[in-house]
Amino acid sequence: MTVPTLHYHPLSSYCHKLLIALDVLGIETEKRLLNLGDPAERAAHLALCPTGKMPLLVDQGRPIPETSIIIEYLQRHHAAPGRTLIPSDPDAALDVRLWDRMFDLYVMTPMQALTADLLRQEGDRDAIGVAQAREKLLTAYAFIDRHLEGRTWVSGGEFSMADCAAAPALFYAVTYVPLPPQHVHLAAYFERLM
Repeated sequence: MTVPTLHYHPLSSYCHKLLIALDVLGIETEKRLLNLGDPAERAAHLALCPTGKMPLLVDQGRPIPETSIIIEYLQRHHAAPGRTLIPSDPDAALDVRLWDRMFDLYVMTPMQALTADLLRQEGDRDAIGVAQAREKLLTAYAFIDRHLEGRTWVSGGEFSMADCAAAPALFYAVTYVPLPPQHVHLAAYFERLM
């Protein structure tokens, strides 16, 4: 059986989410560093994934985009025995998927908006967008902190796909908007993730 091919870049936070999952699930992949700045590589990648997003998994010629979908696919088809990131119980699985989306949409997305603004020319920067992204992160931090009270991991008692999403999202987000000192549950969780 051939191993899947992972098209990725080491600076991508979504790629880190998937790399964590690969490690936990005990899966080997052929890793291909993706250079979207190279026109030929970009064209080849767009042929596989018209959105141009990464990471992208290719398994037996089938391109599989979107990090959360890739993780679920890998768990179903390639995980080492006994290794899971999404529980088999349907309600517990929904909770994992919910918190996976929460970190992707409410921590990762505003963090990426802050990164994108830094990459703009000085005159093209978006002060209003930056302020909104910072406020979204603070709102997410407060919500997550309340949820984490009495919990080790964000969903259920085991490390899950939601924690894979949380680790890179928080790692980068706190460089822009540090955790407020009153969010002790989130701070302890972040420490466990690191």
